[in-house]
Amino acid sequence: MNVVDIVVHDIDGQAEMRAVEVLQKEVWGLPDLDVVPLTQLVAAKASGGVVIGAFDRDILAGFAYGFAGYEEGRVTHHSHMLAVRPEYRSLNIGYMLKLAQREKVLEQGIERMTWTFDPLQSVNAYFNFNKLGVISDRYFVNFYGEDAASFLHRNGTDRLWVTWLLNSRHVGERLDGAVPAFEIENISPMVEVGTDYAPRRRSFDEWASDDQAVIEIPADINSLEQKSGEITARWREATRSAFTEAFVAGFLIKEFHRGNRDDQIVGRYVLKRGESMGDID
Repeated sequence: MNVVDIVVHDIDGQAEMRAVEVLQKEVWGLPDLDVVPLTQLVAAKASGGVVIGAFDRDILAGFAYGFAGYEEGRVTHHSHMLAVRPEYRSLNIGYMLKLAQREKVLEQGIERMTWTFDPLQSVNAYFNFNKLGVISDRYFVNFYGEDAASFLHRNGTDRLWVTWLLNSRHVGERLDGAVPAFEIENISPMVEVGTDYAPRRRSFDEWASDDQAVIEIPADINSLEQKSGEITARWREATRSAFTEAFVAGFLIKEFHRGNRDDQIVGRYVLKRGESMGDID
């Protein structure tokens, strides 16, 4: 397969809508009860939602689904789902889908898109903050409940709520491939990856007066979970308290970095205080 063979267009017709249902089950292991059904997809699209697919001939390689929302006094677009078949994930299809979704939403006159993701997933964090340019100042504990059905939710459903300011300079720079360099080595992490891959948590008093902060996460929480569910549960607890405290203290996330330390690869959220969502241009 080759990226030149992938075509992105609106999901249309019963067969393509059914393919979206099937792909939800295959990617996330959802039972029928938790699948967004054809009837909902049809209604959402007819009322201004976006349902687009990436196709390899007649194979649905991935899809994005979102709907209009109303957040903090303004119309937004909430991107509820994006899935790509595992065998197609090296082809940048997720990025293609987000760009197509952005274009369609801007055509509607909407300039803000939101979605959620698991902050322990380093690959998703890099994609969202570095390639797309999202920002975040909201954290939800067990957003989808403690007993969500997907096999991906064995460690709870905590989520970062991210905002994509579609026409901002910040987003434009990220889409052009520009990522600013940051001197973060001298910033003491609120949470740090230990030599045993367990989290090391600093107390609030140790960073409360700082203007910048770092929250580290393992490079691959999924592999770590296969080795120790106890350690990954500790990661959820440590990052949950760190993100929650940071946002209450007025921090904002605009950047995510991956780097080496000794023989480890770690992910680092870079948080800054003194800048609000409304300050981003």
